[in-house]
Amino acid sequence: MNEERNTPRRRPRKRRSKLQRFLHRYSPSLILVALAVCCVGMVVFTVQTISSLRPQETQPNLDSRPPETTVAPTEDVTAQINALIAQADKLAVTYDYTGAIELLKTFEGFEAQPALTAKIAAYEAEDDKLVAYPDLDSVTHLFFHALIAEPERAFDGDKEETGYNLYMVTIDEFKKIMQSMYDRGFVLVSPYDVAYEVTDENGTRFVYGDIRLPEGKKPFLLSQDDVNYYGYMIGTGNGIDETPVFASTDGDGFASRIVIGEDGYPTCEYMDKDGNVHIGAYDLVPVLEEFIQEHPDFSYHGARAMLGVTGYEGVFGYRTKPGYNVENGGVMTMEDWNAEVEAAKAVAECLREKGWLIASHSYGHPSYGKIEADRVALDSDKWEDTVQYIVGEADIILFPHGSDIHTWRPYTTENKKFNALYEDGYRYFFNVDSKVAWVQIGDTYFRASRRNIDGYRMYHYPERLEDLFDVKEVFDPARPTPVPD
Repeated sequence: MNEERNTPRRRPRKRRSKLQRFLHRYSPSLILVALAVCCVGMVVFTVQTISSLRPQETQPNLDSRPPETTVAPTEDVTAQINALIAQADKLAVTYDYTGAIELLKTFEGFEAQPALTAKIAAYEAEDDKLVAYPDLDSVTHLFFHALIAEPERAFDGDKEETGYNLYMVTIDEFKKIMQSMYDRGFVLVSPYDVAYEVTDENGTRFVYGDIRLPEGKKPFLLSQDDVNYYGYMIGTGNGIDETPVFASTDGDGFASRIVIGEDGYPTCEYMDKDGNVHIGAYDLVPVLEEFIQEHPDFSYHGARAMLGVTGYEGVFGYRTKPGYNVENGGVMTMEDWNAEVEAAKAVAECLREKGWLIASHSYGHPSYGKIEADRVALDSDKWEDTVQYIVGEADIILFPHGSDIHTWRPYTTENKKFNALYEDGYRYFFNVDSKVAWVQIGDTYFRASRRNIDGYRMYHYPERLEDLFDVKEVFDPARPTPVPD
């Protein structure tokens, strides 16, 4: 059966391509050039034919040539080969031996280079050891909110402390969770590895992927909600009106935005209680990035997490909400507002280049399961109008509050909420549940549950996390107890 794997994306508006416009404008000239080339070709062919009729010198017998031997590389060629092997090793350590082999074979004449052929043989041997993970419907999915960078500021007894204690984890807790999962053989994968669309003679439908790992390794998915750095977390105020909130010394110990580091990787900006601004691993993105850099075999084919963003204050800590600028009744000058938008676009591009997946978490964070279909459609359209042009197209939605648009039964076209989201390009739908895993594949979508990893879950239901880590070894002593129920 011939099937073609599809990458789910929104369908762009139809527009003539640059090639079509070029041909329309220059086709008469191109025809004249083609006729001239044909005439020249006929003359050359005639000359060659006449020449071939002349007596030829005796040609050597090709079969008598000595067999090909390996080529001793020059110093420059050796450097090129070593550089190529270094790149291939980075693919191989993520279990992408096929990609590593294909990369080495791009070297012209690789068959005559012992260093390359030996590496290819080694990759092939390791690839043969991989086994297809048999239960992709049991792949667990963890999600986190913003990580607490400075617990003494988050847990300072103010009105926000309870929410932080319930729904957040500290950076120290997150690091220990990742280390435990690494030690237990978990490997981070992409949802596109777990399931994807294919098209064949039977039409288009979703199927499970083919994740191949060493024996004993287990895939898992990871996402973070509200990668927005809301005003109440980094300063004072909630930013819901037309006044943006920026980082201040009143912050509660969270990163204030994602920035691009000097090494070209996404990292975070953080303002301490004295007003000093620091750049570093102050939230999930750079913390996980550093962990993967240290343990590249923790990431399958370079997978990273899904990052869910809302739009009602902006994205990634940048105040990109249109209502903030003066033309829409806000207080920001157009110059300042445009600078926020351009910086957010650069961060989004950097994230995507490094493998992070940007998902919708709705525009205004309503419970999709509790509102009418027309409000779901309105909220989704607003995200598309105000966020998508900054972060790029998204086919993944992380339901706000984990509130799904249907019961556990499959989505159908009779579901108006599903129709609205499907028309907006979504194919991957994630709710929240305490189960280790719950997955549903339809002809046109992939749907699954996520496990909230937070203070509430760790304190009240530690036994439900035993497959991932030991809560006693992870729980941060800076966290106030008892955690509210």
